Amino acid sequence: MTGAVPDALERFGAAYAAHRAAEGRAHTGAALRSLPYLAPGPLARQWAVRARSFEALVERVVLPLADRAGRPLDTLDLGAGNGWLSYRLARQGHRCTAIDIRRDEVDGLGAARELQRECPFDSVAASFEALPLPGGVADLAVFNASLHYATRLDTALVEAARCLRPGGVIAVVDSPFYRSAADGEAMVREKRQSAGARFGDRAPSLTSLETIEYLTRARLEQALPLAWHRHRVRYPAWYEWRPLAAWLAGKRRPSRFDIWTTEVP
Repeated sequence: MTGAVPDALERFGAAYAAHRAAEGRAHTGAALRSLPYLAPGPLARQWAVRARSFEALVERVVLPLADRAGRPLDTLDLGAGNGWLSYRLARQGHRCTAIDIRRDEVDGLGAARELQRECPFDSVAASFEALPLPGGVADLAVFNASLHYATRLDTALVEAARCLRPGGVIAVVDSPFYRSAADGEAMVREKRQSAGARFGDRAPSLTSLETIEYLTRARLEQALPLAWHRHRVRYPAWYEWRPLAAWLAGKRRPSRFDIWTTEVP
């Protein structure tokens, strides 16, 4: 494991790991290996959504790109957490590097070691805004439920593009997208107002970083002016009905995940 992580990110990472542990995300053994197909439990609904995203990523991005390359892909798993995505893709024969600022054993790269023993993939402790990698080393860069944690969206996307070969693809998976920035800003205000109740004593650390929090098509296009494509994912019915439920309740429109991709020239 290589790379350096700034102190501010280390502090955030430590607080975030403690919060994730309190949420019950310290998966090990069969539960860890099953991700994103987590058995029934308090987190099952969230993982059911992420499983649909993963399947769409493989079908619409990974397989076509590998077919075009005629070989296994060199993949960067950005914001990899415990490495479940790298593990899944490595089992399909691809060469994967899991990158995250967190080394902890809750659901950081420390937890990835269990998966690496079964199916090897590389891991690097670093910020995806300062990748300690040479240019042109990968075919696919996946922001794995992580791009909304960027402090500078343009820096994160330019770094990912730098590490890709010509024709390589950036894929944004499981980050909250809004139709309008107004809805995204409303979510941010709600989140900050409820931070104390939600995070308790960890609230100051968890809200200390000014992250971008959400995405829109315009934000992507401004940060990296390439052609971005939305791949709509069919999620469970309860997820798809959320906009109607919000409208009936007089609330803001909720975010969607889906997959967004762009090809690097």
